[in-house]
Amino acid sequence: MTKRLDGLYTDESASVTQASAHIAERSKAAGKRLFDIVFGLCMLVAFAPLMLLIAAMIRYNDGGPIIFAHTRIGRNGRQFKCLKFRTMVTNADERLEEILEESPEARSEWETFRKLKNDPRIIPHIGSRLRKSSLDELPQILNVIRGDMSIVGPRPVVSEELVQYGALASAYMQHRPGLTGPWQIGERSDTSFETRVKLDAQYMDSWTLIDDMRIAAKTAKMILSGRSNGAY
Repeated sequence: MTKRLDGLYTDESASVTQASAHIAERSKAAGKRLFDIVFGLCMLVAFAPLMLLIAAMIRYNDGGPIIFAHTRIGRNGRQFKCLKFRTMVTNADERLEEILEESPEARSEWETFRKLKNDPRIIPHIGSRLRKSSLDELPQILNVIRGDMSIVGPRPVVSEELVQYGALASAYMQHRPGLTGPWQIGERSDTSFETRVKLDAQYMDSWTLIDDMRIAAKTAKMILSGRSNGAY
């Protein structure tokens, strides 16, 4: 310990330890961001032809906008537009309210999973295929490159869903939401929202760059094999 001019003592070893931990965290975050940029650019190049084909199919089948931009909560609580290929009819929000009012079963399913398994709002022919294969999420590569999201991270949520994270909400906002994550390679839509929160909490508590690479590789394998793993 070192005596200061005011007569008090400071623990230099503790200060050094805190500084080292801070540097380690910054290095870890920088490594994650570098991984996001490099992997994101590689994905954009690899999937560009497929993305153009999907865009043409949506326009042909439905005639409406190709991209659906939904407001989500990002790092430090900043809101951003999360991009997806549109898989639902253009008035999907209004239709959802009608469905939940007309069907108690649908309301119960929505409150548990935040999804409907047989959602009548899906665009015929192409909508369900995109959702089951996760190809509707390809535009989020742009979110990753511009820093809204990470390749791997907690699931992107809206403000109403963030409330359900309770005490974990502040921890959630320290991370960029992920294009994929532990929920993506698990049971996905077949799990309750509470289970998804627990998976996010486990990831946020102990993530490593190696884990990110493993999850990203497994997700890519699922998409290329066409295995939906519970998505709808």
